[in-house]
Amino acid sequence: METLDYLIVLLYFIISFSIAFFFYKRAGKDTNEFFLSGRNLPWYLAGLSMVATTFAADTPLAVTELVAKNGIAGNWLWWNFAFGGMLTVFFFSRLWRRAGLMTEVEFAEFRYSGRPAKFLRGFRAVYFGFVMNIIIIGWVNKAMISILTGFFRIDESIVFFYVFAVMFIVAVYSALSGLWGVVVTDAFQFIMAMTGCIILAIIVVNSPQVGGMSELQNKLPETVFNFFPSIADTGNAAGTMVLSLSSFLAYVGIIWWASWYPGAEPGGGGYVVQRMLSAKNEKHSLFATLFFQVAHYAIRPWPWIIVGLASLVLYPELSENQKGLGYIYAMKDFLPTGLKGLLIAAFFAAYMSTIATQLNWGASYIINDFYKRFLVMNNSEKHYVFVSRIFTLILMIVSVLITLFINRISGAWEFILECGAGLGLVLIMRWFWWRINAWSEISAMITPFIILPILKALQIEFPTTLFIIVPSTTLVWLLFTYLTKPTDEKILIEFYKKVYPGGKLWKIISDKIPDAPVKQNFSSMFMNWIFGVILVYSSLFTIGKIILGNYSDAIFYFVLIFISLVVITKNLNKEGWGKLLE
Repeated sequence: METLDYLIVLLYFIISFSIAFFFYKRAGKDTNEFFLSGRNLPWYLAGLSMVATTFAADTPLAVTELVAKNGIAGNWLWWNFAFGGMLTVFFFSRLWRRAGLMTEVEFAEFRYSGRPAKFLRGFRAVYFGFVMNIIIIGWVNKAMISILTGFFRIDESIVFFYVFAVMFIVAVYSALSGLWGVVVTDAFQFIMAMTGCIILAIIVVNSPQVGGMSELQNKLPETVFNFFPSIADTGNAAGTMVLSLSSFLAYVGIIWWASWYPGAEPGGGGYVVQRMLSAKNEKHSLFATLFFQVAHYAIRPWPWIIVGLASLVLYPELSENQKGLGYIYAMKDFLPTGLKGLLIAAFFAAYMSTIATQLNWGASYIINDFYKRFLVMNNSEKHYVFVSRIFTLILMIVSVLITLFINRISGAWEFILECGAGLGLVLIMRWFWWRINAWSEISAMITPFIILPILKALQIEFPTTLFIIVPSTTLVWLLFTYLTKPTDEKILIEFYKKVYPGGKLWKIISDKIPDAPVKQNFSSMFMNWIFGVILVYSSLFTIGKIILGNYSDAIFYFVLIFISLVVITKNLNKEGWGKLLE
């Protein structure tokens, strides 16, 4: 990198820190401002923040590796979560906003009663806010270290201190500015990161070695450009993803609703719920989540996919475990001075947006659902804001220490999906069935950890494990649900009055409320979900077909986009929404 490149990176850090100082005073008012932006986020900021958080530093490398190994269809390993994402949009975003909670974990005592509810809230606060959070941050740190090591060709121990310095900056501006600063910097960082990735994709695909998109298609097998995986019992087709029928059914029919996974929890969870709770109202909550789903699945991945395809031509010598490095090599080999600094700044932006959210979100769990709930229950808001800032820095320090012990996580996402298999149905049904209680959720969380070691000992591998874990976990939590006492009726009535989820499975409670709110239009919500899924995949395929020059198919998918938007808008207006974002 030249002097101009370093100046661009420096300018990026100055802008990010300036935003933090701007929101310092506002964030210090109370924990509602610090963790939820005063519940006044417009949909576009909330949505951009969600997308920026999922744009981690290692994401372009991961997509490059998937494409280099399995073609475009390899992305179905994560594209399948769009089904669950759209379920969150039309069934849960409004419910979360109505609940008016501070965090997702607080839901335990909002919906359940007794000691089990108290235990569930405290346990989830520490487990997700601290344990899982520092592991996730540590892994993101490790990914950023690997990127900088590969780009600058310097010792990893030296790069570690640079990443530590950047993370310290992130922790400071997160502690200073609260969620307002995090969200606004997220928007700036996402725009910058996407701009850099788009520029890289254009330069690489039009380089003399590749020769443009048409020539790229001539140089690679046709199967590489398939949008859908091949379904086969055995064998492997060069350049495309091949799934057995059982694997295909697991990805498309089970994972998205049955398994818990960070950022794609059935019914919403984590930082996604934090943004929904922060929205101005339930309309903004819905549209923020809808924007996130479209941008996350349809817009964000294409620059990475293009570079991944080009890397097959540019770097055919890369081994299976090095395919993702094709992205870093493309940056080094093809970007001129100035743009090289922009891309490095873009990677810092992707990294920092993820870390900032993880720190603020994790601190919200620890402070609101553990410290304030169980340790120091009656203190001033200024005290809790101060402790929140301190704990943000503590999270940063501990995660840095964890980074030192992380070498490589192989198949971590599979392990997480297996450990959360069966829990997803509880997370969905707890909104729509009065009989679900705290023991339902606790048993669903524990059961997979008991079954999984047995399956591994029998050498049953993912995703076949899901066909055993999901029904077993479901059976266990249903038994616990009926063998334990239901939630106190008073809690259920208060929950229904505030959230009014509707449905026949709440009839025993809603009948006891004379002024129960109007019933939900589930048929309309279900139709919106179906057309929402069509909207996401049609948008994804339209952009892809245009990039590949297949305009006839692009027109077909564009028509589906138009139809989907018309149906969704019409249904929302029927529900009495009037002007969509008034």
